[in-house]
Amino acid sequence: MAKSGDKFSAVWVSHSSMGDFIKCPRCYYLHNVYKDPKNRRKMNIVSPALSLGSAVHEAVESLARLPVPERSEFFAASGHGAEKLLAKYEAAWAQFTGKKGGFKSAEEEAEAKARGVAMIERVANNPGPLMEKTVRFGQAKLDAGGMLPNYFLSAEENIILCGKIDWLAYKPEDDSIHVLDFKTGKNEEKTDSLQLPIYLLLLNELQKRKVTGASYWYLDKDDAPVEVDLPDAKESYERVIKVAREVKKARDEKVFLCPRGEAGCFACRPFEKILRGEAEYLGVGEYNQDLFMVDM
Repeated sequence: MAKSGDKFSAVWVSHSSMGDFIKCPRCYYLHNVYKDPKNRRKMNIVSPALSLGSAVHEAVESLARLPVPERSEFFAASGHGAEKLLAKYEAAWAQFTGKKGGFKSAEEEAEAKARGVAMIERVANNPGPLMEKTVRFGQAKLDAGGMLPNYFLSAEENIILCGKIDWLAYKPEDDSIHVLDFKTGKNEEKTDSLQLPIYLLLLNELQKRKVTGASYWYLDKDDAPVEVDLPDAKESYERVIKVAREVKKARDEKVFLCPRGEAGCFACRPFEKILRGEAEYLGVGEYNQDLFMVDM
């Protein structure tokens, strides 16, 4: 029997994995639990939206590694910041070009890449939100190949919460931090999203400064971040632990049923196609996952 508080046997939950579970427990199982019996690797599906988001995030978030004076210098000359940031974006995009990024044609890739260019130019033309000091939450460990920031959401139930935060602005006037999350999709974050509650729990547990604000920057349409209300810490815990317990129960009982029955749903059907051999294998990805391109 697993010991309480054992990281190696604990159930790890995150915003993305719990999001999978909420959409469809079968999707959660196929994406987060199942491993190919032949090579013991999990599987993932490449898509244009994910590739675009990854490339933009990689380029923009790299700026947090620069001290504020260097960041200011980066954007100082008119147009020069855009040029340098676009170079970072081009380098990131190289990882996702062609089928590796889930693109079915050169035209589809060009359209997605152009959307990313517009986002990068928007950031370069409106760099103010990135000019404050930053707190690099767990970034040193990630850069060294370590694990995501994490803690025992419930040691007794052996559940660990983990997650990565895009950007943390430091507020020297009251020694606090402000969460900034970059959004590259076309839809706004839903009000019942667990993202901010998870961020708040991680930050309250793993660092000493108070969290005094949060914003979403919709890079596809807004020239500045949109501030959102911080959730209540106690309510955040209750919401997150509720879903985490459901995940643990499903794993303990090994029951992962699609709510739509055997026909499956939009979330699990692409993974079922992989199991049936109806997807194109692309190789092993960055996180030692088998990557597939699925035609829906």
